[in-house]
Amino acid sequence: MRLVFAGTPEPAAPSLRELLRSRHEVVAVVTRPDAPAGRGRRLARSPVAALADEHGIEVLTPRRPGDPDFLDRLARLAPDACPVVAYGALLPQPALDVPRHGWVNLHFSLLPAWRGAAPVQAAIRAGDDITGATTFRIVPELDAGPVFGTVTEKIGATDTAGDLLDRLAVSGAALLISTMDAIEDGTASPVPQPADGVSYAPKITAEDARVDFADPALAVDRQVRSVTPDPGAWAVFRGERLKLGPVTPVEGPAAAPGELLVERDRVLVGTATGPVRLGEVQARGKKRLPATDWARGARIEQKERLE
Repeated sequence: MRLVFAGTPEPAAPSLRELLRSRHEVVAVVTRPDAPAGRGRRLARSPVAALADEHGIEVLTPRRPGDPDFLDRLARLAPDACPVVAYGALLPQPALDVPRHGWVNLHFSLLPAWRGAAPVQAAIRAGDDITGATTFRIVPELDAGPVFGTVTEKIGATDTAGDLLDRLAVSGAALLISTMDAIEDGTASPVPQPADGVSYAPKITAEDARVDFADPALAVDRQVRSVTPDPGAWAVFRGERLKLGPVTPVEGPAAAPGELLVERDRVLVGTATGPVRLGEVQARGKKRLPATDWARGARIEQKERLE
């Protein structure tokens, strides 16, 4: 089939790579416009655009997918189907109408659970044991279209959102290829999503990543892992933001929520239940350090807290 692939961040790149190796023809890529990145805030191509450039594939970067120029170019490309992975913009009906087999989204959850922008983060924060990926046909309602297929993935006790997303990007790419093959072969049978079990996973903000040590230790652990590496967990220490790597619930002395306890070989923080052990931390303007090294340099006093 002739395909126009839509995607933007790094987790979409494995799907594009597999499509380029498949029996299908990727005639163009749709991605978000170049955006400031890095310390210099220079405009940079999205990972999907960079991969397309390497293979000499046309890259379309509409500010809005309803722009007339984009819709005209899409129609002239005449794709049979448009696979989508984390594109990052809602598609209007005129765009949905162009490919004869529709737009097929790879979503990183087992729909109808965790519809929305941050399904992997939501699954970790909720303490789910199993998640997965789903291919479905896009309809105007958010992530509500009929399902072509799924793969499942166990969530490990120490998985960060980055760890889990890396695995789902690979297994999901294989699912997307099999879905495209089935559509071309005429064997695909999309099934409507059930009305029960719908949940939503909105985009994660920086404020969502601020750790609340008044929560139980398990909830703190899940929250930190769910926002690692992006946008990154943080708390306030001595009036400044302190970035936090994953933490570990441990046995230890009682402490008030947020209270720091510095021991010889570990740094603990109190929660609503037991303490958690800090992993790596990063003070403003400093490099990332093991918590014990940071604590020695900070000369933490008794009863000081993370807030």
